[in-house]
Amino acid sequence: MVPEAGGQRHDRQNGQEEAAAQPSPERQPAASAPKSPDLSETEQGDGLSGKLLIPKPPRGTRDILPEETPLWQHLELITQSTLKNAGYKEIRVPIFEHTELFKRSVGETTDIVNKEMYTFADKSDRSLTLRPEGTAGVVRAYMHGSLHRQTQPVKLWYLGPMFRYEGTQTGRQRQFHQVGLEAFGSAGPLIDAEVIVVALEYLKRAGLTDFDLQLNSIGCPVCRPAYRELLRSTLAPKLASLCADCQDRFQRNPLRMLDCKSKHCQAQYQDVPASLDHLCNECQAHWGGLISLLEQERISYLVNKRLVRGLDYYTRTVFEVVSRDSRLGAQSTILAGGRYDNLVEMFGGPPTAAVGWALGLERLCLLLASPGAERPFAFIVSSSPAKALEIASALRSQGVSCELDFPQRGTEARSFTKQLQQANKLGAAWAVIAGEDELASGEVTLKDMKAGGQNRVPLASLSGLLIERSGSGRPGKLTG
Repeated sequence: MVPEAGGQRHDRQNGQEEAAAQPSPERQPAASAPKSPDLSETEQGDGLSGKLLIPKPPRGTRDILPEETPLWQHLELITQSTLKNAGYKEIRVPIFEHTELFKRSVGETTDIVNKEMYTFADKSDRSLTLRPEGTAGVVRAYMHGSLHRQTQPVKLWYLGPMFRYEGTQTGRQRQFHQVGLEAFGSAGPLIDAEVIVVALEYLKRAGLTDFDLQLNSIGCPVCRPAYRELLRSTLAPKLASLCADCQDRFQRNPLRMLDCKSKHCQAQYQDVPASLDHLCNECQAHWGGLISLLEQERISYLVNKRLVRGLDYYTRTVFEVVSRDSRLGAQSTILAGGRYDNLVEMFGGPPTAAVGWALGLERLCLLLASPGAERPFAFIVSSSPAKALEIASALRSQGVSCELDFPQRGTEARSFTKQLQQANKLGAAWAVIAGEDELASGEVTLKDMKAGGQNRVPLASLSGLLIERSGSGRPGKLTG
């Protein structure tokens, strides 16, 4: 028997919940004078020195510094290889779209549309919005680029920043990054199973193992209307005690009430009927087919009958991957998605089945160890900075990662001792010492920075020897 999971509800995004936040700019009252930039306390100064004050990044954003980027690059490579191997092709869409695109797709009753979108008027007074999620833009591109006329299914992936004005905390930023996957043109449970299998393979390759897969089905336009009315009749006696958002959703979309973040409201929803128990025959068959395929692939899962997703476009299958790691706290969803069989038609296209997911890279990075700082394979040591640059350029053109010493003042090279110390600090595997004696004989001295041994080799053979060593994955001994 499959256990039921707890009722955590999140929207499909950076694993970021739809928290209450300030209204989007188009709903805010008339603007007052703009606020000055946030400044760190240590940078305020006394106002007498004449130095410029350095602003912090805007609230809800952060700099990804060089010591962090190796992990991001590692995940980007995993994204490309994992999704390419499964037959998905990359798509790149604008980071802002017409506001109406998100209103129609994400839903007027969602917190994203009501409270969290970064919306602005351009110089032609057109309402535009920084994308709060990726699916709507990909669906638009699927239609505009005539991908719906190609052989189906069309399988796409994307990676990039999203924007939501919401409360910031661990793993939740106002600018965040998603990897997303969308598959168009297949209505059966087989594609649902594939996108879930690919998602779990991605997380496995990234190094994540401590998580749960949660599943539910929320029905389709055939069976959902009756379920909505059942919800309304069940919740009507409790309506006066619920929050204002839930009272508004009661008429507009009662399923969205189950996604409320209020603990008081959630307590009132524990005994409401489950959508999974009120599916039509086709939805029941779809659900049964998906469960059979997941069990065939030996994938563990939990059935969460309160999982409804935070966006209005979902139909039938919905799922989340929830981390068990306490470092994420309440923001425990790292990947989420589901089926949206009506969205293409809503945009004026033909009826098109579709399914997809998105994961939040910030949250994933919190759970993973960095692969370590990037290190040059070779470091050029020379009494002539110009000669060092010449050798480095030649090696780089052959694909050898290398660095050289840059004088902090003037144009004179530092001592060999200081240059070797710099090579050691940077973690270089080899030092290429190009002294006057070596260069006069057309040679350089290669020093193994770990073992300490060194020997002379012809300068003409340098790149080949270093390429041979770098390809072996270990420094080893070089011989001329």
